[in-house]
Amino acid sequence: MSAPLTPPDRGGAPPDAVAATLERWLAREREVRLSLAPPGKIPMIELGRGSGIEFLDRIGRGELPSVPIAHTLDFVPVEASVGRVVFQGTPKTDYYNPLGSVHGGYIATLLDSAVGCAVHSRLQQGFGYTTLELKVNYIRPMTDKTGPVRAEGQVVSVTRQIGIAEGRLVDAAGRLYAHATTTCLIFPLPAN
Repeated sequence: MSAPLTPPDRGGAPPDAVAATLERWLAREREVRLSLAPPGKIPMIELGRGSGIEFLDRIGRGELPSVPIAHTLDFVPVEASVGRVVFQGTPKTDYYNPLGSVHGGYIATLLDSAVGCAVHSRLQQGFGYTTLELKVNYIRPMTDKTGPVRAEGQVVSVTRQIGIAEGRLVDAAGRLYAHATTTCLIFPLPAN
């Protein structure tokens, strides 16, 4: 069974606990970055060579190219298990909107990656998915002062044709910045 999503918003976490969490998060990010391959297009045939979690694990081990959008927006996968995937990134001013905070598209991309990959992690060999719907609720603004954030995706249900997952975007203090849900279409991959 997968680990639960981060507990409810606890913005008042003790500073020592936040510092310890931040230290763990940054150490994990450094470790992951050392194992990732350079970004590139993954040949479609690779998608069907194993289960969804096996595919994600191969990316994490650097056996397949890392994902270009993750390179562009500087975020990495930090956890993946069947039904649960977590990405980590640090917002910066490059991602600002005209209002002086991080653009919602950055937040949506992190959450879309987490919830979509959570569904992908449950797929059997020979199946793929695509997002049918993504709904994001923005809770509070992010800035370049927010520090690292994690998008945690957790499967709610996967059937033969539909995958549903939910996600949360939190900082090291456990503050919730956004919540998302997705509905994905699951389909058999074309035979070569």
